[in-house]
Amino acid sequence: MSDQAAPRRGRLKIILGYAAGVGKTFRMLEEAHHLQEAGHDVVVGYFEPHGRQDTIAKVEGLEVVSRRRLEYRGHAFEEMDTDAILRRRPEICAVDEFPHTNVPGSARAKRWEDVGVLRDAGIDVLTTMNVQHLESLNDRLQEITGVKVRETIPDWVVQEADEVVLIDLPPRALLNRLLRGVVYPPEKVARALESFFKEPTLAALRELALRQTAHEVDVRHADGSAAGSAGVVGAAPGEPRERILIHVSESPTTTALIRRGRRVADYLRGDCFAVTVVRASAGEAGQPGARVAEHLDFARRLHIDTRILEASDAARAVVDFARANAVTQIFLPRPPARWLPLLNRRHTTMRVVALAHDMQVTVVAERKSR
Repeated sequence: MSDQAAPRRGRLKIILGYAAGVGKTFRMLEEAHHLQEAGHDVVVGYFEPHGRQDTIAKVEGLEVVSRRRLEYRGHAFEEMDTDAILRRRPEICAVDEFPHTNVPGSARAKRWEDVGVLRDAGIDVLTTMNVQHLESLNDRLQEITGVKVRETIPDWVVQEADEVVLIDLPPRALLNRLLRGVVYPPEKVARALESFFKEPTLAALRELALRQTAHEVDVRHADGSAAGSAGVVGAAPGEPRERILIHVSESPTTTALIRRGRRVADYLRGDCFAVTVVRASAGEAGQPGARVAEHLDFARRLHIDTRILEASDAARAVVDFARANAVTQIFLPRPPARWLPLLNRRHTTMRVVALAHDMQVTVVAERKSR
């Protein structure tokens, strides 16, 4: 066995924004310059200028690691070369666009996974992302913007960051930058103004980013105080820990339900379970259907404790599990609108509501896009 100690895990600093053009990449490169001037060994692992001249100018004087070229379906793509950065072994690496999905054929599916590899090697990382890429906010963001964000980051990845800094810019100032051609080329400005870059939309996104940053500050403050207290933020010592149960079913609203439950658990600094109920057949263990299995996999990716229960009465099994595990809140999908009132009473959701009279039960309806 080697006597050489394993390297410490690299620190992660996330520079957060609420829209393209607020200045995340510029700030990342500016910090890289300051760190280099202070005597640190800094490289740029990846940056995306988007044709913005001030950002392109900011990379001058910094060492940039060459990208890796990949062929996919007859086209050439460039991705961050994680192996080249590991060979270079800098002290600090600047990596733009944290949520990026790598081209098929890459060693890892997501750039945040590449960043994890760099950190495991002891390299500190500066990176950038917008709040709309946070997984638990996906449904809320679609409601605000009408756009489904495809590239998301699990909340636990952001929570692992040592520091989260918000680049704040009033929506009117951002719109002025857009009109001056600083954010997008002139031919794309009109389309942007008709869709994502509307002042009410930008204001809502900015508020969401401010709230998220405040939450991240609270989490880090709580982690650094009282020797890792396990209670709710602001709770007195010994106060019961919040425990959230999410009922996983075939309902199409289940993904949104899982996001909502995970987010509430994070805010309350509580535990989170995703529970489904299956029937045993002919003495063999029951198995969830394909759609439920997908929902459970999604919950696991969000670091939720998943459980599969065997029972003939799903509602009673959920409530019994909740009581046995000191659950304080149950999240359930709303019954389909097509169900008649009489049948609704027999729906698992409504039976759980009736049985769990001593717990807080939240029935979550699917949000509609504007």
